[in-house]
Amino acid sequence: MPRHVLLSNVQHKNLRVITRRSPQLGDGAPSVVLFPTEFREAQREYPIFFRKEPGTEDFLSVAVFGFAKDENLFLDANGWNARYLPAAIARGPFLIGFHEDEPVIHIDLDHPRVSETEGEPLFLPLGGQSPYLQYMTWVLDTLHRGIAASKQMFTMFTELDLVAPLKLEIRLTADEHRNLHGFYTINEERLRSLDASSLARLHQAGFLESAYLVIASLTNFQKLVDRKAERLRAAHSQD
Repeated sequence: MPRHVLLSNVQHKNLRVITRRSPQLGDGAPSVVLFPTEFREAQREYPIFFRKEPGTEDFLSVAVFGFAKDENLFLDANGWNARYLPAAIARGPFLIGFHEDEPVIHIDLDHPRVSETEGEPLFLPLGGQSPYLQYMTWVLDTLHRGIAASKQMFTMFTELDLVAPLKLEIRLTADEHRNLHGFYTINEERLRSLDASSLARLHQAGFLESAYLVIASLTNFQKLVDRKAERLRAAHSQD
């Protein structure tokens, strides 16, 4: 069970956070929620798709890392093999809370990354924030702003009928094929047909760029398939 508490430079002066990447530390998920505030960096590495939140008709964005449960193809012996780490992964044991309507940092003391013996310190000897904690503050701010931006983006996308289901077929070997269901993307034909007023609305809100970044990210899907096929070949060669 998580044990969330308000982070304190007095009570938690000795806390550290383990930053290496491994499945044992919670990095084995095949996808993670991604926010529009991250699209520019993330589209260089990951395919960005949309999916519906379970039990709702509300959309969210995800960066996809693998094709099976607990499969992250960006993890290898050297850690996370990509130039950008999504904020929902980077935040680790931290989350945003509120005190008198002001955002404050909370930490899950039972998270496997929390330690007093290894990892990055959270506070300097005299109580100031360490560089790592300053980075976490930026990560949490990215998440906080991203949640609001995501809701606004999908409201506009659905109003303009820009979200379309995506058929994904994976050919891993001559005998192994898979189909992925439940993902959506930008309807490029519909985007190209928007009138000037709708395009201006999207541009002014910052979401025209978001739409094109999602489209650009689709080239990463084949790269992900290639990673999977390479691992399958490596596993078969060891049999």
